[in-house]
Amino acid sequence: MERKKYFKKIKKAVIKIGTSSLSDINGSLDSAKIKRFTDQVSKIVIKDIDAIIVTSGAIAAGLGVLGLDKKPSDISKLQAAASVGQVELMRVYRDLFYAVNINVGQILLTREDMVRRLQYLNIKNTIDRLLDFHIVPIINENDSVAVEEIKFGDNDRLAAMVAVLTEADILIILSDIDGLYDGNPQISSDAKLITFVDKITPEIEKLAGSSGSKYSLGGMASKIKAAQICSFSGIPMVVANSTGSGILEDIIGFKTAGTFFAPQISGKVKSLKKWIAFGVKTKGSIYLDSGAVEAVKNKGRSILPVGILKVEGRFEKGESLRVCDPEGNILGKGISNFSNEEITGIIGKNGRQIKDLFGKGLCTEVIHRDNLVVFKENGFEEERE
Repeated sequence: MERKKYFKKIKKAVIKIGTSSLSDINGSLDSAKIKRFTDQVSKIVIKDIDAIIVTSGAIAAGLGVLGLDKKPSDISKLQAAASVGQVELMRVYRDLFYAVNINVGQILLTREDMVRRLQYLNIKNTIDRLLDFHIVPIINENDSVAVEEIKFGDNDRLAAMVAVLTEADILIILSDIDGLYDGNPQISSDAKLITFVDKITPEIEKLAGSSGSKYSLGGMASKIKAAQICSFSGIPMVVANSTGSGILEDIIGFKTAGTFFAPQISGKVKSLKKWIAFGVKTKGSIYLDSGAVEAVKNKGRSILPVGILKVEGRFEKGESLRVCDPEGNILGKGISNFSNEEITGIIGKNGRQIKDLFGKGLCTEVIHRDNLVVFKENGFEEERE
């Protein structure tokens, strides 16, 4: 029962299901698999648990509709498959949930939707209102319009972002694998399932593979990235096999199923800081000297010009920056009070020098502590754009 200490009660669960758990060997939707999944979701909804589904499968569904036997490489064909496939996918979900007196609502997102703070909050409000009406939100990436620059990349990351956005009690990722193993179970009969991960270390990351199934993008590596996002945000995560009988009820009931990734339990992260950490794209970087690194990491200080070594990129006041140590290792992210040109003009100067140059009305913090996220040892590192 080591998992139970991380919960008082599960009231809201984000459940992500992968393409391989919804499709047959040919990549087309498998209604029997989807029904098994929706039946399990309905059982936890009856227990007054808010369920939010993040689903894959739109492109796989579209392949069948368009008569394609493999995933095309042409982006326009992929987007066409996603467009027709999303309609088919939602039709199946709607019919199966309607049969058990549950209504569903569709939300399609791109990463760009998470970047703007107001839009981020609007998405949260929409999901909250759907749950108030006892409607199950079904969320997918908007693959019919998304291009590489605004894609999440895989639905594991999207699911983690939704869990953060909605302040869920748990993220459950269902796939065609039992969880994280200490070796490759496909080639080693001695490989053992790891049922509990207290902290995501480099060794844990090395255990993750790099690719998913034929029709999906996410592998165990993407699930580890999702776990890092959840861990930082204080949200437990479980990866489990979708074929397990009653798997959702087992997880909700704190049984040892799949791999449990423990959350960071030093305290909840404020909503604004979670958005800074994972929602907004960075536009540049600042590098700190060793004294400033110590002050930021261990003393809870703001970032001052006197501790900055150099600045990279072009950005304006109010945009997000990476904060790095002298060697370029990322320490965190924050919202800048200055443009890149302004920071260049005040690097190395103390507060008195800045006020002598620019007047007393200018703030002296490049990034205020309230707008700064320090990653410390949680294992998260932002993917470079």
